[in-house]
Amino acid sequence: MESPSLAVSLAAILASILLFLKSLFGRRRRSLNLPPGPKPWPIIGNLNLISSLPHRSLHALSQKYGPLIHLYFGSFPVIVAASVDMAKLVLKTHDVSFCGRPKIAAGKYTTYNYSDITWSQYGPYWRQARKMCIMELFSARRLDSYEYIRVEEVKNLLRDLFKSSGSPVSLKDHLSNVSLNVISRMVLGKKYLDRSEGAIVSPEEFKAMLDELFLLNGVMNIGDSIPWLDFLDLQGYIKRMKKISRKFDRFLEHVLDEHNERRRREGENFVAVDMVDVLLELADDPNLEVKLERRGVKAFTQDLIAGGTESSAVTVEWAISELLKRPEIFKKATEELDRVIGRDRWVEEKEVHNLPYIEAIVKETMRMHPVAPMLVPRLSREDCNIAGYDIPAGTRVLVNVWTIGRDPTVWDSPEEFRPERFIGSKIDVKGHDFELLPFGSGRRMCPGYSLGLKVIQVSLANLLHGFAWRLPEGTKLEDLSMEEIFGLSTPRKVPLEVVVEPKLPAHLYGV
Repeated sequence: MESPSLAVSLAAILASILLFLKSLFGRRRRSLNLPPGPKPWPIIGNLNLISSLPHRSLHALSQKYGPLIHLYFGSFPVIVAASVDMAKLVLKTHDVSFCGRPKIAAGKYTTYNYSDITWSQYGPYWRQARKMCIMELFSARRLDSYEYIRVEEVKNLLRDLFKSSGSPVSLKDHLSNVSLNVISRMVLGKKYLDRSEGAIVSPEEFKAMLDELFLLNGVMNIGDSIPWLDFLDLQGYIKRMKKISRKFDRFLEHVLDEHNERRRREGENFVAVDMVDVLLELADDPNLEVKLERRGVKAFTQDLIAGGTESSAVTVEWAISELLKRPEIFKKATEELDRVIGRDRWVEEKEVHNLPYIEAIVKETMRMHPVAPMLVPRLSREDCNIAGYDIPAGTRVLVNVWTIGRDPTVWDSPEEFRPERFIGSKIDVKGHDFELLPFGSGRRMCPGYSLGLKVIQVSLANLLHGFAWRLPEGTKLEDLSMEEIFGLSTPRKVPLEVVVEPKLPAHLYGV
């Protein structure tokens, strides 16, 4: 008999608490001059406005509310910078204020509890990791020393496509192979995915692992926005994150064990030959400000493999897709290659700067199809004011570079693929020009961008130089879908199927 009364009393108390919190929240909101944005709903905030392609949903909101908008993902405040000026304020002027990372499930479960370069919190550990990347892993000297690897693997790509000439092929599979082999040899010292060398995972399985990792690092996990629902794992993402983390850990443990065994065997004669060797040497350095633990070495290694593989393959696939739809641009590119390189050899890395139209195609592809359309989320570490608006500490920060790439005040006819816009332009992708930010900018800019750019440019140049391209029989240009899927990267929704025909003398393809 007392249960109904108790239930009513508890409901009344809960309602009173909710009303108090709502009143408190409302007063706090009114006391701040926040950027404009849609009114949030209780509990879900503005999640109802976010589709499966968040960059497009936020683009639409920016068109309505302006270049700096404020909204809520569940209970968490979010701002979205969607113009050149706002991006510059976030990534340069107030870089220190906005260089934190939100603590979300992907960082916790897939990067050894925020131990990698991407998701680690701003502080001594991250600063040390950044220094390792710049001074050791991605130094110009080290990247130059690995050029022979990139040359060999691009030639393998060209040879494999030559063998498949005349038949439909899935381009992304071939591009992923070359990217993965380059990164595997640079980072791990060999092609661990070649079964003849004792791999513990097949190439197909490893590519699926990478696809899953990138997807899960970009999904809108409901528990990241509404923490009290986290334990329910309503979308099943956390279960998948834990599963993929176990798979990577098994592989990475095998890699580290092999490297440590070689170090033990060679003793004083040991010489570091790959990036894992370098990381293990750094882990033994007693002078490090923050000790690099084994899980940190694994997290960094995973970052290097995943980051270096996906961005290159996705960008080149988008570039070929755009060129297939615009034969006149394709023709200009091949004419430049024939004029500068000739028909009796391949393009070398050092020659790319002599191919301004190829460089322009890469930039235009990155403008229209940025691999990370909203970069990686940041977090405000302190209260600050930008453009006259109050941004409280703890606010999540997104920079919608997809929107910036389509801003008609910056780009003439932004929906058109037009590489000519970059001919004679000083706009570059190195983080100094906020019109084009495929790798981000500031302290949190992608530390391996120079490697990614090298692989993208030389791969694309040689693919265009070595082959004529067409769609499979029965597929019309107007049927070529340009839809994307969203994750930490944004690849084509439907992988590109193409037919290639060799243009150069057969002996150049190594067959």
